[in-house]
Amino acid sequence: MKTKIALMTALMAFSYTFAQENPHANPSMKSYSRKIDSIVVSEKIKMNKELDDVDKNFNNNKINIDEKQKQRAEIASKYEQSINEKVDSQKSELEEATREMVKDAVLKPNDSSRRGKNQIIFGLGGIKSRMDTEKKTPKDFLSSWEYSVALVGTSYASKDNPFKFYDKSSDIKNVVFNSSSFAIRYENQLGGFKSPVFYRLGVAYRWDQVKPKYGQVFTQDNNTLAIKDFTKGNLKETHLDNHYIFVPVDFRFVLNPKYIDYDGVKYLDNRKSQFSIIAGIYGGVRVTSNIYNKYSNEFSNRIVERERLTHGVNDFVVGGKLGIGYAGFNIYVQKDFTPTFNNNANLTHKYGLQIGIELLNVNF
Repeated sequence: MKTKIALMTALMAFSYTFAQENPHANPSMKSYSRKIDSIVVSEKIKMNKELDDVDKNFNNNKINIDEKQKQRAEIASKYEQSINEKVDSQKSELEEATREMVKDAVLKPNDSSRRGKNQIIFGLGGIKSRMDTEKKTPKDFLSSWEYSVALVGTSYASKDNPFKFYDKSSDIKNVVFNSSSFAIRYENQLGGFKSPVFYRLGVAYRWDQVKPKYGQVFTQDNNTLAIKDFTKGNLKETHLDNHYIFVPVDFRFVLNPKYIDYDGVKYLDNRKSQFSIIAGIYGGVRVTSNIYNKYSNEFSNRIVERERLTHGVNDFVVGGKLGIGYAGFNIYVQKDFTPTFNNNANLTHKYGLQIGIELLNVNF
């Protein structure tokens, strides 16, 4: 029995290793392995139950040590024979599974297009993950759904200096990262299979946090949004939050396209890490805005005020985007063409200007 179990173990180890190299082959071998495992486990459970009964009888002085050893040997022999017989009954299935495995190994070529289907790429700016469990050919990889998460630094520019990041003359505090963006988008190739141009359509959520300079807060009095000194106590935290839903339309241009031949056709290999330029436009609607203040005074160490914003912010935003990416690293700049704050806002800098780094990209 030991020889047979060792042989089965070696065979199953070989089939496991082969399955790792070619996970889509050998279903018959997998079925055979599962049946053998089931037989061994089932017989051992029944054998252990009978052995436990023998030990119980010995402990209760119903049998002596010689009788105990004799019964244990008989039980082991009985189940060894039972396992051998049941394994032998599966011999035809083993032979068929072995023939199929050898046939797959010898006759079926390795499909290079399937290698690395599921990938996690760590880049300088974050993580790019690809979950393409159903994709088989290079053509399948030319279209995908993508979920992305970006950490964003938002500043506000004046109409006269629309591209001046972190303007010191702004009445809004300049913060490196104060916003975030989450997007689900569909990407597909434009043109033939060798085209380096892709388009993207999606839906995105953007959260912008705006902070006034130290010791000041946003107020909305007499239908006007303004920034004033805080006089209620010791100010600990303050900000204005704008929440948007966007529809982005992007075009991605591959700068160093790499190709692959498959069934006599040349495809752009979209699984490779390649440099890309991204350009696009977006339009969105504001969902809600609110003012948050946290402070302390002589009566309480923690007072929180939340106020929904009703004046001073535009409901619609339109803008443009330009970025560059490689593997897991994607960085972009985008500019709101329409002002975030309208004429009811007593602010000098009203146009959103953002730098974003995509921390996570998951392709499906």
